[in-house]
Amino acid sequence: MKLHDDPPVHLTYCLNIHPGERWDENVAAIRDHALRVRNAVAPDRAFGLGLRLGREAAEELSRPARLEQFRDFLRTNGLYVFTINGFPYGRFHGMAVKADVYRPDWRSDERRDYTLRLIDILAALLPDGVTGSISTVPGAYKPWIRAEQDVEAMARRLAETAARAAEVLDRTGRDICIALEPEPDCYVETTDQAVEFLTGALPAVGAPIVAERLGISADAAAGALARHVGVCFDTAHAAVQFESPPDSLRRLASAGVRVGKVQLSAALRLTAGEEALRRLEDFADEVYLHQVRLRRPDGPIEAHADLPEALAAARAAAAETELRVHFHVPLFFEGAGGLHSTADLLDNEFWSVLLGWPGQAARAVEHLEIETYTFDVLPDEIRPADVADSIAREYEWVLAAVRRAGGRGWGGECG
Repeated sequence: MKLHDDPPVHLTYCLNIHPGERWDENVAAIRDHALRVRNAVAPDRAFGLGLRLGREAAEELSRPARLEQFRDFLRTNGLYVFTINGFPYGRFHGMAVKADVYRPDWRSDERRDYTLRLIDILAALLPDGVTGSISTVPGAYKPWIRAEQDVEAMARRLAETAARAAEVLDRTGRDICIALEPEPDCYVETTDQAVEFLTGALPAVGAPIVAERLGISADAAAGALARHVGVCFDTAHAAVQFESPPDSLRRLASAGVRVGKVQLSAALRLTAGEEALRRLEDFADEVYLHQVRLRRPDGPIEAHADLPEALAAARAAAAETELRVHFHVPLFFEGAGGLHSTADLLDNEFWSVLLGWPGQAARAVEHLEIETYTFDVLPDEIRPADVADSIAREYEWVLAAVRRAGGRGWGGECG
Protein backbone atom coordinates (compact mmCIF):
# COMPACT_ATOMS: atom_id res chain seq x y z
CA MET A 1 0.00 0.00 0.00
CA LYS A 2 1.11 3.54 -0.55
CA LEU A 3 2.42 5.19 2.60
CA HIS A 4 3.13 8.56 1.05
CA ASP A 5 2.71 10.43 -2.23
CA ASP A 6 5.67 12.82 -2.33
CA PRO A 7 8.08 11.12 -2.08
CA PRO A 8 6.27 7.97 -3.22
CA VAL A 9 6.74 5.10 -0.75
CA HIS A 10 5.02 1.72 -1.06
CA LEU A 11 4.79 -1.01 1.58
CA THR A 12 4.09 -4.70 1.00
CA TYR A 13 5.00 -8.11 2.35
CA CYS A 14 6.86 -10.78 0.40
CA LEU A 15 4.71 -13.67 -0.77
CA ASN A 16 7.69 -16.01 -0.32
CA ILE A 17 6.23 -16.72 3.14
CA HIS A 18 3.60 -18.86 1.38
CA PRO A 19 4.65 -22.19 -0.18
CA GLY A 20 4.06 -22.43 -3.91
CA GLU A 21 6.11 -23.05 -7.04
CA ARG A 22 3.34 -23.13 -9.65
CA TRP A 23 1.44 -20.03 -10.68
CA ASP A 24 -1.90 -21.42 -9.52
CA GLU A 25 -0.39 -21.88 -6.05
CA ASN A 26 0.69 -18.23 -6.09
CA VAL A 27 -2.84 -17.11 -6.98
CA ALA A 28 -4.26 -19.30 -4.21
CA ALA A 29 -1.90 -17.67 -1.68
CA ILE A 30 -3.06 -14.22 -2.75
CA ARG A 31 -6.72 -15.22 -2.49
CA ASP A 32 -6.38 -17.13 0.80
CA HIS A 33 -3.87 -14.95 2.63
CA ALA A 34 -2.96 -11.62 0.98
CA LEU A 35 -6.57 -10.52 0.67
CA ARG A 36 -7.10 -11.32 4.36
CA VAL A 37 -4.06 -9.24 5.26
CA ARG A 38 -5.34 -6.38 3.09
CA ASN A 39 -8.76 -6.53 4.77
CA ALA A 40 -7.09 -6.36 8.17
CA VAL A 41 -4.66 -3.48 7.55
CA ALA A 42 -5.95 -1.44 4.59
CA PRO A 43 -9.50 -2.53 3.68
CA ASP A 44 -10.40 0.60 1.73
CA ARG A 45 -7.14 1.21 -0.14
CA ALA A 46 -5.20 -0.17 -3.05
CA PHE A 47 -2.94 -2.88 -1.68
CA GLY A 48 0.50 -3.60 -3.11
CA LEU A 49 1.77 -7.14 -3.64
CA GLY A 50 5.34 -8.37 -3.37
CA LEU A 51 5.31 -11.37 -5.71
CA ARG A 52 7.71 -14.27 -5.32
CA LEU A 53 8.03 -15.93 -8.71
CA GLY A 54 10.28 -18.94 -9.10
CA ARG A 55 11.19 -20.18 -12.56
CA GLU A 56 8.12 -22.37 -12.98
CA ALA A 57 5.61 -19.71 -11.91
CA ALA A 58 7.37 -17.05 -13.99
CA GLU A 59 7.16 -19.19 -17.12
CA GLU A 60 3.43 -19.71 -16.58
CA LEU A 61 2.66 -16.06 -15.80
CA SER A 62 4.63 -14.82 -18.81
CA ARG A 63 2.00 -16.27 -21.15
CA PRO A 64 -0.08 -13.36 -22.50
CA ALA A 65 -3.42 -14.89 -21.59
CA ARG A 66 -2.28 -15.56 -18.00
CA LEU A 67 -0.91 -12.03 -17.67
CA GLU A 68 -4.16 -10.48 -18.85
CA GLN A 69 -6.16 -12.74 -16.53
CA PHE A 70 -3.97 -11.67 -13.61
CA ARG A 71 -4.30 -7.99 -14.49
CA ASP A 72 -8.08 -8.42 -14.38
CA PHE A 73 -7.75 -10.14 -10.99
CA LEU A 74 -5.67 -7.24 -9.66
CA ARG A 75 -8.16 -4.63 -10.87
CA THR A 76 -11.14 -6.53 -9.48
CA ASN A 77 -9.57 -6.89 -6.04
CA GLY A 78 -7.95 -3.48 -5.63
CA LEU A 79 -4.41 -4.87 -5.82
CA TYR A 80 -1.27 -3.78 -7.62
CA VAL A 81 2.25 -5.19 -8.09
CA PHE A 82 5.39 -3.10 -7.73
CA THR A 83 8.09 -5.59 -6.70
CA ILE A 84 9.11 -9.20 -7.31
CA ASN A 85 11.37 -11.44 -5.25
CA GLY A 86 13.52 -13.03 -7.95
CA PHE A 87 16.03 -14.58 -5.53
CA PRO A 88 14.83 -18.21 -5.13
CA TYR A 89 14.81 -19.75 -8.60
CA GLY A 90 13.50 -23.14 -7.55
CA ARG A 91 11.66 -24.76 -4.68
CA PHE A 92 11.75 -22.68 -1.49
CA HIS A 93 9.62 -24.56 1.05
CA GLY A 94 9.20 -28.08 2.37
CA MET A 95 12.60 -29.54 1.50
CA ALA A 96 16.28 -28.85 2.07
CA VAL A 97 17.12 -25.57 0.34
CA LYS A 98 20.35 -24.53 2.10
CA ALA A 99 22.99 -23.21 -0.37
CA ASP A 100 20.92 -24.33 -3.36
CA VAL A 101 18.87 -21.15 -2.92
CA TYR A 102 21.74 -19.35 -4.68
CA ARG A 103 21.58 -21.63 -7.74
CA PRO A 104 21.71 -20.69 -10.53
CA ASP A 105 23.85 -17.68 -9.71
CA TRP A 106 24.82 -14.67 -11.81
CA ARG A 107 27.63 -16.55 -13.57
CA SER A 108 24.96 -18.49 -15.47
CA ASP A 109 22.71 -17.81 -18.43
CA GLU A 110 19.84 -19.41 -16.50
CA ARG A 111 19.87 -16.64 -13.85
CA ARG A 112 20.05 -13.94 -16.52
CA ASP A 113 17.26 -15.40 -18.65
CA TYR A 114 14.99 -15.96 -15.65
CA THR A 115 15.49 -12.34 -14.56
CA LEU A 116 14.84 -11.06 -18.09
CA ARG A 117 11.49 -12.85 -17.93
CA LEU A 118 10.75 -11.19 -14.58
CA ILE A 119 11.51 -7.76 -16.08
CA ASP A 120 8.98 -8.35 -18.84
CA ILE A 121 6.36 -9.58 -16.37
CA LEU A 122 6.84 -6.64 -14.02
CA ALA A 123 6.76 -4.14 -16.87
CA ALA A 124 3.38 -5.57 -17.88
CA LEU A 125 1.99 -5.32 -14.33
CA LEU A 126 3.35 -2.00 -13.03
CA PRO A 127 0.81 0.81 -12.60
CA ASP A 128 1.56 4.05 -14.42
CA GLY A 129 4.04 6.21 -12.55
CA VAL A 130 5.18 3.48 -10.14
CA THR A 131 8.76 2.21 -10.24
CA GLY A 132 9.53 -1.51 -10.10
CA SER A 133 12.12 -3.60 -8.30
CA ILE A 134 13.33 -7.20 -8.57
CA SER A 135 15.45 -8.50 -5.70
CA THR A 136 18.02 -11.10 -6.65
CA VAL A 137 20.99 -13.23 -5.58
CA PRO A 138 24.00 -11.12 -4.46
CA GLY A 139 26.17 -12.51 -7.22
CA ALA A 140 26.75 -16.03 -5.92
CA TYR A 141 27.50 -18.06 -2.83
CA LYS A 142 31.01 -16.91 -1.91
CA PRO A 143 32.70 -20.37 -1.78
CA TRP A 144 31.80 -20.83 -5.45
CA ILE A 145 33.76 -17.74 -6.60
CA ARG A 146 37.29 -18.91 -7.25
CA ALA A 147 38.70 -16.62 -9.95
CA GLU A 148 38.40 -13.14 -11.42
CA GLN A 149 36.68 -14.71 -14.41
CA ASP A 150 33.77 -15.59 -12.11
CA VAL A 151 33.36 -11.95 -11.12
CA GLU A 152 33.55 -10.85 -14.76
CA ALA A 153 30.92 -13.43 -15.71
CA MET A 154 28.55 -12.08 -13.05
CA ALA A 155 29.11 -8.49 -14.15
CA ARG A 156 28.59 -9.38 -17.80
CA ARG A 157 25.24 -11.07 -17.25
CA LEU A 158 24.03 -8.34 -14.93
CA ALA A 159 24.94 -5.80 -17.61
CA GLU A 160 22.98 -7.74 -20.22
CA THR A 161 20.02 -7.72 -17.86
CA ALA A 162 20.38 -3.99 -17.19
CA ALA A 163 20.37 -3.36 -20.93
CA ARG A 164 16.95 -5.03 -21.16
CA ALA A 165 15.67 -2.90 -18.27
CA ALA A 166 16.92 0.22 -20.05
CA GLU A 167 15.16 -0.85 -23.24
CA VAL A 168 11.94 -1.39 -21.27
CA LEU A 169 12.23 2.08 -19.77
CA ASP A 170 12.74 3.64 -23.19
CA ARG A 171 9.86 1.70 -24.76
CA THR A 172 7.28 1.76 -21.97
CA GLY A 173 8.37 4.31 -19.36
CA ARG A 174 8.55 1.53 -16.74
CA ASP A 175 11.60 2.07 -14.51
CA ILE A 176 12.80 -1.26 -13.06
CA CYS A 177 15.76 -1.82 -10.72
CA ILE A 178 17.50 -5.18 -10.41
CA ALA A 179 18.43 -5.16 -6.72
CA LEU A 180 21.23 -7.38 -5.43
CA GLU A 181 20.45 -8.53 -1.89
CA PRO A 182 23.63 -8.62 0.25
CA GLU A 183 23.57 -11.70 2.43
CA PRO A 184 26.07 -13.36 4.79
CA ASP A 185 28.54 -15.71 3.09
CA CYS A 186 27.70 -14.49 -0.41
CA TYR A 187 29.95 -12.73 -2.91
CA VAL A 188 28.28 -9.47 -1.89
CA GLU A 189 27.60 -9.79 1.83
CA THR A 190 28.21 -6.30 3.25
CA THR A 191 27.35 -2.74 2.30
CA ASP A 192 30.97 -1.96 1.47
CA GLN A 193 31.18 -4.99 -0.82
CA ALA A 194 27.99 -3.90 -2.57
CA VAL A 195 29.48 -0.45 -3.18
CA GLU A 196 32.76 -1.94 -4.37
CA PHE A 197 31.10 -4.26 -6.89
CA LEU A 198 28.43 -1.86 -8.16
CA THR A 199 30.82 1.05 -8.62
CA GLY A 200 33.86 -1.01 -9.64
CA ALA A 201 33.66 -4.37 -11.39
CA LEU A 202 30.13 -3.92 -12.72
CA PRO A 203 30.69 -0.68 -14.68
CA ALA A 204 34.22 -1.70 -15.69
CA VAL A 205 32.97 -4.89 -17.31
CA GLY A 206 29.37 -3.92 -18.02
CA ALA A 207 29.45 -0.38 -19.40
CA PRO A 208 30.97 -1.43 -22.76
CA ILE A 209 28.32 -4.17 -23.07
CA VAL A 210 25.45 -1.77 -22.38
CA ALA A 211 26.94 0.88 -24.66
CA GLU A 212 27.19 -1.56 -27.57
CA ARG A 213 23.74 -3.04 -27.07
CA LEU A 214 21.97 0.29 -26.75
CA GLY A 215 24.15 2.33 -29.10
CA ILE A 216 24.96 4.93 -26.44
CA SER A 217 28.10 6.49 -25.01
CA ALA A 218 30.17 4.89 -22.28
CA ASP A 219 29.06 7.55 -19.79
CA ALA A 220 25.39 6.99 -20.64
CA ALA A 221 25.91 3.23 -20.31
CA ALA A 222 27.42 3.68 -16.84
CA GLY A 223 24.39 5.78 -15.93
CA ALA A 224 22.04 3.05 -17.16
CA LEU A 225 23.84 0.47 -15.04
CA ALA A 226 23.59 2.68 -11.95
CA ARG A 227 19.89 3.19 -12.60
CA HIS A 228 18.95 -0.40 -13.29
CA VAL A 229 21.27 -2.37 -10.96
CA GLY A 230 21.21 -1.50 -7.29
CA VAL A 231 20.70 -3.00 -3.85
CA CYS A 232 17.90 -4.70 -1.97
CA PHE A 233 18.84 -3.82 1.61
CA ASP A 234 17.67 -6.55 3.99
CA THR A 235 17.80 -5.25 7.55
CA ALA A 236 18.21 -8.71 9.09
CA HIS A 237 21.18 -9.48 6.86
CA ALA A 238 22.84 -6.18 7.75
CA ALA A 239 22.22 -6.79 11.45
CA VAL A 240 23.83 -10.24 11.28
CA GLN A 241 26.92 -8.53 9.85
CA PHE A 242 26.89 -6.11 12.83
CA GLU A 243 26.18 -3.19 10.51
CA SER A 244 24.16 -0.15 11.53
CA PRO A 245 21.17 -0.01 9.15
CA PRO A 246 20.98 3.82 8.98
CA ASP A 247 24.73 4.11 8.46
CA SER A 248 24.57 1.50 5.70
CA LEU A 249 21.79 3.40 3.91
CA ARG A 250 23.81 6.61 4.14
CA ARG A 251 26.87 4.80 2.75
CA LEU A 252 24.90 3.53 -0.25
CA ALA A 253 23.46 6.99 -0.88
CA SER A 254 26.84 8.71 -0.69
CA ALA A 255 28.28 6.18 -3.18
CA GLY A 256 25.44 6.80 -5.64
CA VAL A 257 24.09 3.25 -5.33
CA ARG A 258 20.37 2.96 -5.92
CA VAL A 259 18.43 1.21 -3.16
CA GLY A 260 15.66 -0.43 -5.13
CA LYS A 261 14.03 -1.98 -2.09
CA VAL A 262 14.44 -2.33 1.67
CA GLN A 263 13.31 -5.63 3.16
CA LEU A 264 12.10 -5.02 6.69
CA SER A 265 13.17 -8.06 8.67
CA ALA A 266 14.63 -9.05 12.02
CA ALA A 267 17.27 -11.64 12.88
CA LEU A 268 17.84 -13.51 16.13
CA ARG A 269 20.37 -12.12 18.58
CA LEU A 270 21.55 -13.52 21.91
CA THR A 271 24.40 -13.54 24.39
CA ALA A 272 26.09 -16.90 24.82
CA GLY A 273 24.69 -18.71 27.83
CA GLU A 274 23.43 -22.22 28.38
CA GLU A 275 19.72 -21.39 28.47
CA ALA A 276 19.83 -19.18 25.38
CA LEU A 277 21.94 -21.67 23.42
CA ARG A 278 19.64 -24.50 24.39
CA ARG A 279 16.67 -22.49 23.11
CA LEU A 280 18.61 -21.65 19.95
CA GLU A 281 18.88 -25.37 19.14
CA ASP A 282 15.15 -25.32 18.36
CA PHE A 283 15.82 -22.98 15.43
CA ALA A 284 18.11 -25.37 13.59
CA ASP A 285 16.23 -26.82 10.63
CA GLU A 286 17.01 -28.81 7.50
CA VAL A 287 15.45 -26.31 5.09
CA TYR A 288 17.40 -23.03 5.19
CA LEU A 289 20.94 -21.90 5.88
CA HIS A 290 21.16 -19.90 9.09
CA GLN A 291 24.49 -18.10 8.90
CA VAL A 292 25.80 -16.90 12.25
CA ARG A 293 28.23 -14.22 13.35
CA LEU A 294 29.88 -14.36 16.80
CA ARG A 295 31.41 -11.25 18.34
CA ARG A 296 33.65 -12.03 21.29
CA PRO A 297 34.19 -9.56 24.14
CA ASP A 298 37.60 -8.55 22.78
CA GLY A 299 36.10 -7.58 19.43
CA PRO A 300 36.80 -10.07 16.63
CA ILE A 301 33.83 -11.41 14.67
CA GLU A 302 33.72 -15.08 13.64
CA ALA A 303 31.66 -16.31 10.68
CA HIS A 304 29.84 -19.64 10.75
CA ALA A 305 27.96 -21.04 7.76
CA ASP A 306 25.06 -22.61 9.69
CA LEU A 307 23.64 -23.07 13.17
CA PRO A 308 25.12 -26.44 14.20
CA GLU A 309 28.75 -25.35 13.90
CA ALA A 310 27.94 -21.96 15.44
CA LEU A 311 26.34 -23.59 18.47
CA ALA A 312 29.47 -25.67 19.05
CA ALA A 313 31.68 -22.59 18.81
CA ALA A 314 29.42 -20.54 21.08
CA ARG A 315 29.51 -23.17 23.81
CA ALA A 316 33.30 -22.86 23.86
CA ALA A 317 33.21 -19.05 23.85
CA ALA A 318 33.15 -16.55 26.67
CA ALA A 319 29.76 -15.91 28.24
CA GLU A 320 29.73 -12.32 26.96
CA THR A 321 29.98 -13.43 23.31
CA GLU A 322 27.13 -12.05 21.20
CA LEU A 323 25.56 -14.14 18.43
CA ARG A 324 23.53 -12.84 15.54
CA VAL A 325 21.70 -15.48 13.55
CA HIS A 326 20.30 -15.31 10.02
CA PHE A 327 16.93 -16.60 11.06
CA HIS A 328 14.10 -14.21 10.25
CA VAL A 329 11.71 -13.80 13.17
CA PRO A 330 8.52 -11.71 13.10
CA LEU A 331 9.14 -8.01 13.59
CA PHE A 332 6.93 -8.05 16.67
CA PHE A 333 8.89 -10.88 18.37
CA GLU A 334 9.94 -9.52 21.77
CA GLY A 335 12.18 -12.38 22.86
CA ALA A 336 11.96 -15.57 24.87
CA GLY A 337 14.36 -17.55 27.05
CA GLY A 338 17.38 -15.36 26.42
CA LEU A 339 16.67 -15.00 22.69
CA HIS A 340 16.09 -11.53 21.31
CA SER A 341 15.58 -9.80 17.96
CA THR A 342 17.49 -7.21 15.96
CA ALA A 343 14.24 -5.31 15.37
CA ASP A 344 15.40 -2.72 17.90
CA LEU A 345 17.97 -1.57 15.31
CA LEU A 346 15.04 -0.25 13.26
CA ASP A 347 14.89 2.83 15.46
CA ASN A 348 13.84 6.43 14.85
CA GLU A 349 17.14 7.22 13.12
CA PHE A 350 16.64 4.29 10.74
CA TRP A 351 13.14 5.44 9.71
CA SER A 352 14.34 9.02 9.31
CA VAL A 353 17.07 7.94 6.87
CA LEU A 354 14.93 5.33 5.14
CA LEU A 355 12.09 7.72 4.43
CA GLY A 356 14.30 10.64 3.43
CA TRP A 357 13.07 13.03 6.06
CA PRO A 358 14.55 16.56 6.18
CA GLY A 359 18.19 16.69 7.17
CA GLN A 360 19.04 13.29 5.68
CA ALA A 361 21.46 12.84 2.81
CA ALA A 362 19.59 9.80 1.50
CA ARG A 363 16.45 10.08 -0.60
CA ALA A 364 13.42 8.06 0.42
CA VAL A 365 13.48 4.39 -0.55
CA GLU A 366 10.34 3.83 -2.61
CA HIS A 367 9.82 0.11 -1.89
CA LEU A 368 9.50 -1.43 1.56
CA GLU A 369 8.82 -5.13 1.95
CA ILE A 370 8.17 -7.09 5.14
CA GLU A 371 10.04 -10.37 4.72
CA THR A 372 9.63 -13.12 7.31
CA TYR A 373 9.68 -16.20 5.11
CA THR A 374 10.48 -18.61 7.97
CA PHE A 375 6.93 -18.92 9.35
CA ASP A 376 6.72 -22.66 8.66
CA VAL A 377 10.02 -23.44 10.42
CA LEU A 378 9.56 -21.23 13.47
CA PRO A 379 9.54 -23.25 16.69
CA ASP A 380 5.98 -23.98 17.79
CA GLU A 381 6.24 -21.92 20.95
CA ILE A 382 6.80 -18.65 19.08
CA ARG A 383 4.94 -19.35 15.84
CA PRO A 384 1.58 -17.53 15.71
CA ALA A 385 -1.40 -19.73 15.01
CA ASP A 386 -2.33 -18.05 11.73
CA VAL A 387 0.01 -16.76 9.03
CA ALA A 388 -2.26 -13.94 7.80
CA ASP A 389 -2.76 -12.69 11.35
CA SER A 390 1.00 -12.78 11.88
CA ILE A 391 1.65 -10.75 8.73
CA ALA A 392 -1.03 -8.22 9.71
CA ARG A 393 0.70 -7.79 13.08
CA GLU A 394 3.96 -7.05 11.25
CA TYR A 395 2.22 -4.35 9.21
CA GLU A 396 0.91 -2.85 12.44
CA TRP A 397 4.43 -2.95 13.89
CA VAL A 398 5.86 -1.10 10.90
CA LEU A 399 3.14 1.54 10.79
CA ALA A 400 3.43 2.16 14.54
CA ALA A 401 7.23 2.46 14.27
CA VAL A 402 6.92 5.06 11.53
CA ARG A 403 4.45 7.09 13.57
CA ARG A 404 6.64 6.89 16.69
CA ALA A 405 9.55 8.17 14.66
CA GLY A 406 7.58 11.32 13.97
CA GLY A 407 6.29 10.69 10.47
CA ARG A 408 3.28 12.95 10.20
CA GLY A 409 1.19 11.97 7.24
CA TRP A 410 3.01 8.66 7.02
CA GLY A 411 2.18 5.19 8.26
CA GLY A 412 -0.93 4.57 6.24
CA GLU A 413 -2.54 7.98 6.64
CA CYS A 414 -2.00 9.09 3.05
CA GLY A 415 -3.72 7.53 0.08
